[in-house]
Amino acid sequence: MRSISLRTTLVLAAAALATSGQNARRATAPGAPRDRHDLGGVWRATFRTLTFSGETPAMTASGVQRFQANKPSYGPRAVPPALGNDPQGNCDPLGIPRLLFYGRTTAIEILQAPDRVVEFFEWMHVWRTIWTDGRPLPTDPDPTWLGYSVGKWDGDTFVVDSIGFDEMTWLDHFGNPHSDTMRLQERYQRVDRDNLQLTLTLTDPKTYTQPWVSDTKTFQLEPKTVLQDLSCVPSQEQEFNRRIRDLAGGKGAASNR
Repeated sequence: MRSISLRTTLVLAAAALATSGQNARRATAPGAPRDRHDLGGVWRATFRTLTFSGETPAMTASGVQRFQANKPSYGPRAVPPALGNDPQGNCDPLGIPRLLFYGRTTAIEILQAPDRVVEFFEWMHVWRTIWTDGRPLPTDPDPTWLGYSVGKWDGDTFVVDSIGFDEMTWLDHFGNPHSDTMRLQERYQRVDRDNLQLTLTLTDPKTYTQPWVSDTKTFQLEPKTVLQDLSCVPSQEQEFNRRIRDLAGGKGAASNR
């Protein structure tokens, strides 16, 4: 009986030790540090602003002209959606950096491979490639909605430089413009397991008299979130415009006279 009792005691002790180790790992997981060079995961913004910062740099004459031509449905210059010309009203691609600001209501998943980092945006279900294989930025890229991006590590900060943006996109919901010569730098830093910080610097001498530096924007890890297919469907958007948005703005009523 004594040997059986000892064997049983050892088995129970080993099981208890394993269970307590698992519980300890679970208890410390939320606050445990992660590899600062690992940006992988699903992230959602905790910031409220939908632009770089509260203060816009002074614009050039060309910038002012483009700004005045934009008619947003948000902010102090807002017009009824039916009377605005926000690209998202036609389901046009939103571009970078505007998609990053959508992270407040929709999530962003970051995936890392040996030669690239991919940002997958829940809104409009599009992905962006950031090359990390050492290639330089192209000298004269064809403008695209998301631009051309390369990234590298500067200590614990992932630095992304981008050029080649199509000037048809807006920077934000408020109609702030940019030209096709805009350069954008993003600096990502995973400060702990659950928080990713981002600052942006936009340089566009055709549009702004000085670089536009953002405030610090924080994204929070959502390990259990699965991205939804939140697509903007042009046919559905046009039908919504016809039945609701245009009528609410008086556009449909005027056309029926």
